[in-house]
Amino acid sequence: MVTTRGFRDALRIAYQNRPRLFDRHIVLPELLYSEVIEAQERMSAQGEVVEPLNADALRAQLQAQFDAGICSVAIVFMHAYRYQTHEVVAANLAREIGFTQISTSHQTSPLMKFVSRGDTTVVDAYLSPILRRYVDQVASEMPGVKLMFMQSSGGLTDAHAFAGKDAILSGPAGGIVGMARTAQGAGHDKVIGFDMGGTSTDVSHYAGQFEREFETQVAGIRMRAPMMSIHTVAAGGGSLLQFDGARLRVGPQSAGANPGPASYRRGGPLAVTDANVLVGKLQPDFFPAVFGSEGNQPLDKQAVAERFAHLSNQMNRPAEAIADGFLRIAVQQMANAIKKISVARGYDVTRYTLQCFGGAGGQHACLVADALGMKQVFVHPLAGVLSAYGMGLADQSLIREQAVELRLTLEAMPSLLAPLISLADAARTALAKQALGDVIQLHERVHVRYEGSDSALVVGMGSLEEITARFEQAYRQRFAFLMTGKALMVEAVSVEAVIQGDAAVEMPQAVNPLRDVPQRASVRIYSAGSDGESRWWDAGLFVREDLRIGDVVAGPAIIAEKNATAS
Repeated sequence: MVTTRGFRDALRIAYQNRPRLFDRHIVLPELLYSEVIEAQERMSAQGEVVEPLNADALRAQLQAQFDAGICSVAIVFMHAYRYQTHEVVAANLAREIGFTQISTSHQTSPLMKFVSRGDTTVVDAYLSPILRRYVDQVASEMPGVKLMFMQSSGGLTDAHAFAGKDAILSGPAGGIVGMARTAQGAGHDKVIGFDMGGTSTDVSHYAGQFEREFETQVAGIRMRAPMMSIHTVAAGGGSLLQFDGARLRVGPQSAGANPGPASYRRGGPLAVTDANVLVGKLQPDFFPAVFGSEGNQPLDKQAVAERFAHLSNQMNRPAEAIADGFLRIAVQQMANAIKKISVARGYDVTRYTLQCFGGAGGQHACLVADALGMKQVFVHPLAGVLSAYGMGLADQSLIREQAVELRLTLEAMPSLLAPLISLADAARTALAKQALGDVIQLHERVHVRYEGSDSALVVGMGSLEEITARFEQAYRQRFAFLMTGKALMVEAVSVEAVIQGDAAVEMPQAVNPLRDVPQRASVRIYSAGSDGESRWWDAGLFVREDLRIGDVVAGPAIIAEKNATAS
């Protein structure tokens, strides 16, 4: 990392936040850069040259690091988000020496805040060479194919324009796009995304437009790059089930894919998937036989029963009740995560449809919906691979941003329009070079906050009155009050250029007439009834391939125990 003299430790010191106040042993995230060069340079916040860049000294230092084997460099100078001259000179020096990856902060993240701008630039310099090797490898196997990659912002980009800073949450972003497009095709305009995989659950909110964060934290690294707004909780199919002698705990540790849960026949620990096996919500006879050392055996129900029997002896409770308790804990963790992106932001979650996807989403969707008071659950036929499917439904897009830091007044409006026009031209030109289509839509946005505050909200560009009204509506919904009398500041402006994909919305399909739905088997499941008490039930088992659009599973789908009432 090359930075202004005196700031070599700025990213390590950062903001000195204490997210867990009572931790006595604080483990800081590992730094991604191995060496630091302090350049003799300094620009003021007003663009004055406080200290000229000593190019000769910097060249010598860069040459020494290059000779030592380092070929990737992140250049982060003070106030370079606005005044880039010194960073440009430093980048040219690095290019002449032979550095193969050069990330400058004014190109990577041209926004205020030195720490998050620096972290984003370092991440880009760290990841981009790895991604470039991967992209080249894939491209060599697919000659002549137009290769595109999903970005964290939810848009596709040309493979050769794919950068490290845009790859952090690209997988979950594909899921959100898939969620939105398939929900629209099925007639759901407000959905909560519930993406439960093996190690974690990602939840998201969609009500007609994608929600993005322009500043977020991933694995302790502060990022200032556009990303889909995703909240993650450590509860997945592989989350460990533990009893510490006093209480049951689910996660945050995970069994991973190898060895995986105990039922995977690789000697793994008890996990959430195993609890679903024990209570009957996963049926080994109807599950793919892909487990064991040869990858050809079914789920091991016997191993699961033995592990839970050991817990049953420890706790002096029935094994199925213990498994059900673990599942209730996991469901509460996931429901609380959904509350953070819905109720905590002023949305009435009961008016939304819960769209579940991921490998484990369908196993818990109804329990999560019950915990939140939601009435509808939507499961797409491709729910298990919706992140991949969503990439095929995504648009091509790119986002350009620029810091402005202006008070929102009528006199300042021309000063807002100038950078927007410049960004729009740059975005349109860059997208046109990589695009398959020629109809480019532009979405102009402003990042507005109250003067003296630190929370900027992104709203659509418009007249002074429109921007103010949109900001106040968004602020009131998020924080439940307005700071009357406070001036508004425009922190930054951004432009998104979009070329609509070939399959932007999945088309609805015809509904078949009602019929008697074929039932494959009757199985035993342990679940709560209408009275809230859990017990064993006889339940009808239906296979998705036997169902048609419009089928209604009703009547004896759940057969009550003797003298019990079915729900």
